Amino acid sequence: MNQYITGTAIKKLREQRKMTQLQLAEILGVSEKTVSKWESGRGYPSLDPLKEISKFFSVSIDDLICSEEIISAA
Repeated sequence: MNQYITGTAIKKLREQRKMTQLQLAEILGVSEKTVSKWESGRGYPSLDPLKEISKFFSVSIDDLICSEEIISAA
């Protein structure tokens, strides 16, 4: 899994909702630092948080890990 792409997708979705990292972290039950790591590509969510992100933003997990950046690079 390309960590940067996942983080880019999460950040884009969060910003579209005009949410802070802290707000998203509280909803997902993780720390703000964790969300920051995901968005910066220094880590990525495990399956359970990925499912919660998918549900919250009403997108598929594929949309999070296979964003348009991957498709255009292929």
